[in-house]
Amino acid sequence: MATTAEPASTTVADNGITMGHLALHYGKPSDGPIAARLLSLMGLHETQMLPLPGGNFYRFVVSQEHFARGDGIVYLSCLPEAQLRLIEAIHSALGVGTDAEHEAVAGYRAMMAQDYEASFHFGFLVPSLEELEEMVLSLQDLATNDPDFKGRIGIGMNRARRGDEAVDARLDASPVFGNATRYAYGRGGVQVFVETDLVRAGQLGDRMYFEFDYVFPDQGSHILSVVEL
Repeated sequence: MATTAEPASTTVADNGITMGHLALHYGKPSDGPIAARLLSLMGLHETQMLPLPGGNFYRFVVSQEHFARGDGIVYLSCLPEAQLRLIEAIHSALGVGTDAEHEAVAGYRAMMAQDYEASFHFGFLVPSLEELEEMVLSLQDLATNDPDFKGRIGIGMNRARRGDEAVDARLDASPVFGNATRYAYGRGGVQVFVETDLVRAGQLGDRMYFEFDYVFPDQGSHILSVVEL
């Protein structure tokens, strides 16, 4: 069952704000160039690389038209020392990765394995299904064959719920979604999730989840407009 909310009152005009920027971090200086390469492979455009003693600082934009704008920006830099120490303290207290790991950690990992978007993640809308498929195939190859990415990225996908013959036929024939067994919380679109420890965020500060969506044209109700249970 799907429901929609009544419009809420606001003091900002409909065209008054846009998504400005997101600040991301990699874990150590040597991971900087690899993390930046991953963001580029996922479709972001690097506009600046500033070498700093503690690791490179990068600026990316979602498209070339955002080069000189103040929105559509992703910043990437090395974890500050204070934040890294906090993450290490959390891991030590919870025994992350040890035989004495707190059961809450295992429960959290299990939740994320079952539902990639259950916790903090960042989503992008991709304009072409073919471009999304090409990106996935490229990342899958890198995860298997490139030493920089092997063991450091994981990929999952949700296909659109069945019911639209044209959409179903296209996804059945897809080299990426044809064998997908997971379904999105809605129709008319697909989701790809990239999990990586090259970018560190989330409750445990050890990995980041990126989401890439495509919505089929002429869909009045789709995965990003209405959530279905």
